[in-house]
Amino acid sequence: MLQPIRRFLFSLKFNFLSLFLIGLSAILLFSLMYGSVKKETYELESLQISPDTIRSIKTVEDTVKTEQDRERAALEVPPVYQFSDDVGPNRQAIATSIFDFLIDVKEMGQATDGTNETKALDRKEQINEMRERLKNLEKEEPGLRLSDEAISNLLEQKTDVLKDVQQIMSTIIGEELSKPVRASDLSAVRYEVERKIRLSDKIPPAILQSVLTIGRLLVVETETINEEATQAGIEQAKAAVEPTRILQGQVIVREGQMIDREIYRQLELTGLLTNQSTVKPFAGLSLFVLFISAIIFMHFNTWRKESSVKKKALLIVLSVFLLLVVLMKLIALIEKDFDVLLAFMFPTALAPMLVKLLTNERLAIMMTIITAATAGVMLQEGYAAIIQMEVALYILFGGIVSLYLLGNGGRRSNILRTSAGVAASNMLFIAFYLLMTQSSYEMSELAFYVIAATASGILSGALTIGLMPFFESAFGLLSDMRLIELSNPNHPLLKKVLTETPGTYHHSVMVANLSDAACEAIGANGLLARVGSYYHDIGKSVRPGFFIENQHGGKNPHDALPPEKSRDIIIAHAEDGAKILEKHKMPTEIIDIARQHHGTSTLKYFYVKAKESGKDVKEEDFRYAGPKPQTKEVAIISIADSVEAAVRSMKEPTPQKIAGLVRAIVNDKLKDGQFDECDISMKELKLVEKVICETLNGTFHNRIEYPE
Repeated sequence: MLQPIRRFLFSLKFNFLSLFLIGLSAILLFSLMYGSVKKETYELESLQISPDTIRSIKTVEDTVKTEQDRERAALEVPPVYQFSDDVGPNRQAIATSIFDFLIDVKEMGQATDGTNETKALDRKEQINEMRERLKNLEKEEPGLRLSDEAISNLLEQKTDVLKDVQQIMSTIIGEELSKPVRASDLSAVRYEVERKIRLSDKIPPAILQSVLTIGRLLVVETETINEEATQAGIEQAKAAVEPTRILQGQVIVREGQMIDREIYRQLELTGLLTNQSTVKPFAGLSLFVLFISAIIFMHFNTWRKESSVKKKALLIVLSVFLLLVVLMKLIALIEKDFDVLLAFMFPTALAPMLVKLLTNERLAIMMTIITAATAGVMLQEGYAAIIQMEVALYILFGGIVSLYLLGNGGRRSNILRTSAGVAASNMLFIAFYLLMTQSSYEMSELAFYVIAATASGILSGALTIGLMPFFESAFGLLSDMRLIELSNPNHPLLKKVLTETPGTYHHSVMVANLSDAACEAIGANGLLARVGSYYHDIGKSVRPGFFIENQHGGKNPHDALPPEKSRDIIIAHAEDGAKILEKHKMPTEIIDIARQHHGTSTLKYFYVKAKESGKDVKEEDFRYAGPKPQTKEVAIISIADSVEAAVRSMKEPTPQKIAGLVRAIVNDKLKDGQFDECDISMKELKLVEKVICETLNGTFHNRIEYPE
């Protein structure tokens, strides 16, 4: 059933396929994640009894309480006072001016003109003159208005008396106003001024009351509030007040408690009421899914690789990712029933190991990052505001460690060793987490976290090993692990080659050694070449005796056959081998090696034999059916196959003879166009020649002759 679906998907253009698959995956991802970001709300009314203990799902600022606290702080700020040095002298000057006016007006009442005739002002005129002189002062100081009676009493005094009173008043006012006087101090200072005036024996009783009135009116504040400095202090006090916050996880109301007006306001503020449903989580999750999808899309569209490889890798990445998201969903559903962070049991290295073994390391790194981010959102414990950072980092670090430890090998032993390393890494991270929380834990909780870290590592390896065959089968993949399994000598087909065609088996092992070394030298898949070489001649097991390496000095059956019949038998081994491998469900890459390792080359021995018999033959009739090698690995195996057979038949091989033979075989295949359909370069062919020669020289080196 999977084969038709796979063929259909692979028939689509990559851009269209990538948009379709990533879009479909985005919809599935959103559906699976929405429950993790959609917070629980409550249908409650004010003055209702709370049916549950309700905690805040996020940290929010309570702006109402914050403003109340700031106003309270502002009221507690004392006003800033500023003392004025000019007030005392100014009030002394006023006191002096009043008595100067009185003395001047009094003297005007005694003035004479140039004819020595006295023109004295009467009392009424003096009062009016005095009133006129005090007019400007009274405008500035309305409180200093003296009654006509007070002015009259003062004018009745002698000039010397007025001057004495003037001096007394100036001294008393100067003394009292040289000190800080605030509005609250005015009564006390006025009392002190009155007291000192009364104690003076130079003030006649007739004007005492008027002088007291003037003394009281002259007393004003010398220290006033500095509005600018006070306001600055208030603003500073307000700014110093920390915002009042309702913290994530904070209990807002307990079960059975009355929901008063203040509690109801806090429930509204934290968005816990049903009537406050919002589209923000929906929009936020949409952006997150879009971001993840964009990363995957950009990765594949900037990856310079064949379309078929990219299609297969895209299907693998999306399948692994959605599988992990489903696993996260299951953990999230059962985690509510536990007091510990169950997310620490998530297999942190599963995604990177699977993707690296099935595709490449670059994709594995991307998968590690997006898996960690997704897990942080989905595996939230209790009241994480946006992302459970400890879970995201836990999976991120575990995945990165697995990529370093796994290396390039896909052996089970490598995977198990990586699992152990990931488990150790997980324990270190959990130790960091427990220490940073600064909480005390019971032994049962500590034991759980140790088990969780170990289980995460073991599950990563076990699931990787368990899921690999399913992915290989579903996507037609050939992983290193599968290749290593196929290289086991106990494999039924290899045992068949060994028991039925021992010469062919030995030849295949030699070809495997040559091919592996040459492939590694040019960056091709050496393991694939080695395993493919083991099976490349399995078709010879159909008629083992017709191949020279299996005759062991016996009679050659081809001597009794016409060249055409021998040709058919020899050429058939490539297709026979492919059919045997197909029958046993072997990977496509191994089947292709068996079918293509001779390409469309000519069976020269029997072609020449046919020509020597006098028959009219065509060279095309003695060529293999092909196709020509399609990959570097098949091209190198074809060279190694021909070289090994030729060197084995060489008498007394020397490095020079071997080098000449290898060069001749490569040039012959090159001229025959056998490498036209694969991407091997001339530079790589030269390197292949060199490596094959070095390997053969190591095999066919001169040995010491031991004495009889």
